[in-house]
Amino acid sequence: MKNKIIAGFSALLISATLFTVVSCKNDEKTMNKLADYNNSMEAKGYHFGDKLNLPQDVLDMAETITISFGDKETKDLVIDSKYFTLGDNAVTFNIKTKGGEMLYQDATINVYSKTPEQALNYEIVAEYPHNPANFVQGFQIDGNTIYESDGQYGTSRLITYKIGDTIPAKEVKQPADVFSEGSTIAGDKIYQLTWENKKGFVYDKNTLKLLSEFPYPDMMVKGWGLTYDGKNLIASDGTKNLYFLNPGDPSKIVRYISVAGNSSVYDQLNELEYYKGFVYANVWHQPIILKIDPKTGEVVGKFDFTKIAKPFTDADSENVLNGIAFKGDNMVVTGKKWSKIYEVAVK
Repeated sequence: MKNKIIAGFSALLISATLFTVVSCKNDEKTMNKLADYNNSMEAKGYHFGDKLNLPQDVLDMAETITISFGDKETKDLVIDSKYFTLGDNAVTFNIKTKGGEMLYQDATINVYSKTPEQALNYEIVAEYPHNPANFVQGFQIDGNTIYESDGQYGTSRLITYKIGDTIPAKEVKQPADVFSEGSTIAGDKIYQLTWENKKGFVYDKNTLKLLSEFPYPDMMVKGWGLTYDGKNLIASDGTKNLYFLNPGDPSKIVRYISVAGNSSVYDQLNELEYYKGFVYANVWHQPIILKIDPKTGEVVGKFDFTKIAKPFTDADSENVLNGIAFKGDNMVVTGKKWSKIYEVAVK
């Protein structure tokens, strides 16, 4: 009798083990289907309002499914702007199975704008000389005066000069450990970012006298581009985000947006310019300028400056397009170590 009990107990153990093995294999197979679905949708992308049509096997296996974004979480399998931003979203699927197990899977969900960006055309109407030693990081025009922030460790500076000249009228040099980045004019002040120092500078516009420094908000990774919309400073940090900062206290983020087009996620947003309700942005190492809706982050238009940029990038791949300003309704562009500034009429 004892042997039969032992034999029966062993059979139960074997049965339970087999069930566990089969269950694990089924869970793994189902999670692989979820991974395949997410991988296929990463290239295709979603739009706000779209539903995540997860594989039926996943839905059948799950008692509950949630999606987490760091400290946020939702049960709603819909692309909602309360949780998702334009561009790439790093998420985790949290699945509680009907058997009580918790399964997790990381994924990237790309969200694109619904409207395709317009191809914007231009015509070169004037060319001006530019000092090819200048590693342009920030570029503005006020009247006929250019305010330029030049980068590189040991040679970073803020300068002003008349368009058509190559010798600075005013200049302030940065310490050797500072790599200057984007700059902008806001009233009677100039704000300038640094790349890795996690701080910016504020100058008197007329004298270039240093007035103060400010620390970056914690969310900003580095300093890249900077512009001013008449109310807030707008900064980029090399990611897909644009940060709206309070000029009175630039360490405070008022709000931020993420940038994407109809089929592309745009990061490495560099030199910025605000003009007539839109933000214009260079994309590092691409000969393009994006026209961005600052309310939503949607790229509504795109300039292709390949023909202008090619001679400079052919000479050195780091001599990229990186300067945007407006002279009247004409756009003025230049780049890192370019020997020319181009004025173009937007068609």
